[in-house]
Amino acid sequence: MSLEPSACEDLKAFERRLTEVIAAIQPSTLRWRILLGTMSLVTFVGAFYWLTDPRTSIVPLVDSLWNHPVFTVSTAILLLLFVLGIHKLVIAPQIITSRTRSVLAEFNMSCDETGKLILRPRPTNNSRYMDMSLNAARSLSLPFCSSSENPQ
Repeated sequence: MSLEPSACEDLKAFERRLTEVIAAIQPSTLRWRILLGTMSLVTFVGAFYWLTDPRTSIVPLVDSLWNHPVFTVSTAILLLLFVLGIHKLVIAPQIITSRTRSVLAEFNMSCDETGKLILRPRPTNNSRYMDMSLNAARSLSLPFCSSSENPQ
């Protein structure tokens, strides 16, 4: 598959920029993942102590939450993080690559997780529906065609 020099340079520039963007997002994504994992772990441990406390079933809910501030604060922080969109920040590189793949599919290209372009060979047909329409037209027996003109 041969490309014009300018098209090849454009593809290389696009690939460099895409890998640069994904590589720049990776460190912050790792920090968000660590924060989410830490807060989930703290909330889990706090929930374990809250649920295993024998006084939890006796006292009112508000008093029980006041008795377990680690669980209360970590749950509030975890909820705040989800409201602020940590679930999107944790998978930001995957979102970028999936959207890029959907756009590149129209040009018979794709990309990997790091942003490297994958060129696919051109399809043999201009349209995948062309074969279907030709086969359907051949299978029709039109009244003005003789049987010798329309082989089955």
